[in-house]
Amino acid sequence: MKLSRSSMLYGTLLLTGVSLVSQVLGFVYRILLSRLVGAEFMGLYQLVMPVYSVLLSLTAIGLTVAVSNLSAEYAARGMAGAMPAVLGKCLGAFLLLFVPVALVAAVGSDWISTALLGDARTQLGLLLLLPCVLLTGVENLHKHFFYGAGQVRTPAAVELCEQFLRTGAVLGLLVVLHPRGGERTVGVIVLGMTACEVFSAATLTALFRRHTAALPPAAPERGLNKRIAAIAAPIGLTALLGNLMGSANAVLIPRQLVASGADVTEAMSAFGVLCGMTLPMLCMPTAFIGAMGLVLVPRLARSAALGQLDRVRNRVHKAMEATSLLLMPCLSLLVVLGPTLGRLLFRSEQAGDYILPLSLGVLFSCYQSVLGGVLNGVGRQRQAAWNGILCGGVQLGLTWLLMGLPGVGLTGYVAAFVLSSALGLLLNWHQVARYARMRPRLFQWCTAPALSAVLMGLCMNLLFHVLLDCGAGEVPAAGVCALFGCVEYLAALSAQGVPLGELFPTRA
Repeated sequence: MKLSRSSMLYGTLLLTGVSLVSQVLGFVYRILLSRLVGAEFMGLYQLVMPVYSVLLSLTAIGLTVAVSNLSAEYAARGMAGAMPAVLGKCLGAFLLLFVPVALVAAVGSDWISTALLGDARTQLGLLLLLPCVLLTGVENLHKHFFYGAGQVRTPAAVELCEQFLRTGAVLGLLVVLHPRGGERTVGVIVLGMTACEVFSAATLTALFRRHTAALPPAAPERGLNKRIAAIAAPIGLTALLGNLMGSANAVLIPRQLVASGADVTEAMSAFGVLCGMTLPMLCMPTAFIGAMGLVLVPRLARSAALGQLDRVRNRVHKAMEATSLLLMPCLSLLVVLGPTLGRLLFRSEQAGDYILPLSLGVLFSCYQSVLGGVLNGVGRQRQAAWNGILCGGVQLGLTWLLMGLPGVGLTGYVAAFVLSSALGLLLNWHQVARYARMRPRLFQWCTAPALSAVLMGLCMNLLFHVLLDCGAGEVPAAGVCALFGCVEYLAALSAQGVPLGELFPTRA
């Protein structure tokens, strides 16, 4: 049976494929980048990137969700001709927000780099981030117009091209220019990012004009500005406060390590390994979550607009089940093979540290993200906003408190990450359950995939060490264990009565 290109399954699988390629490419990019610049300069780069996220949350993130939700709603109500007006108003709002924010950031770049980030070598990267943020905002608004309209192929293709261009531009500039010193190195990396955003923004703008040229003209409903603000404001505020607290975490971690006795270079290197190597490795399987969210949110907006609560419940169930069935075995595999992959790929013995508790934090954060997307899709942005703010504050407070204890070090950050993610999962689920009037399906969402993943991990760990003791190399042993683990996981699911077709639960 041919899969409909307008179905949720088609969109999710397409975006998942693109996200997986992007994740693999981004993973290779980080490996090469870490080898070119070293752990210390990777730490400097990680200090700059939260500022990028903060600037986007101040200007664009809330507006992108407004574009997606309202475009999906207008399409469901037969008002497709009014969709371009939504994007036009959101673009205007983005530019009005960007100009003063960029001026403040440019004027205060010296103070931000020294007083907030704690390292003057980040100033050049901060200045070069401003045109990158402008182009990224334009690109993301156009992307979410296409997601809301149900046209996932266009942004998916552009996203894939962008990843290849970013990898080539950043690594190529580093090789050609061969910058010396942390400030120039970070500046060259951001310059390469900006170059690829020029392509994405220009391409999506041209494709948007081509797509909307065939739409019949239609006036949007009255009060559109208020509706945009009602969606964008809480989401933007959540993203802003979350990114501010994430930035504070990024600054706090090396400072607390220094306060506990580590020197500056050692602290920055440890921070670079944790946030630039270990967490990205664990986040590779989460490509599915981002892809599913991009497809799920506008479809939930359509169902909510039409009052189809049964369909909302069904989509929530499918999304949670898919998250468990696909992420748990991937994280189990990384827990076993992660230390070996860290040594082989990053040439770092520390890249596999804390991988077990961090994998739990990643899993909880994925559930939190899925449920947050559900709340945004059904018009409960404020609840999602408050939950996100509270969890970010808890993580920041616990990081400061625990890392300040003698001898705790990075263990304090890991504990704060896991606990705050678990809290976010519980808070978001409480709100979703109240809205949809549903109960958790613990066997499908948790028990069956968790038992299968634990069994898979234990057997893989035993097999891996047996193969090493028999003289097999680490790479062949890892490959055999990965193949064996996948087969065992599917067999364990089947033994518990879970149909293998449930691995693709977005068909409904």
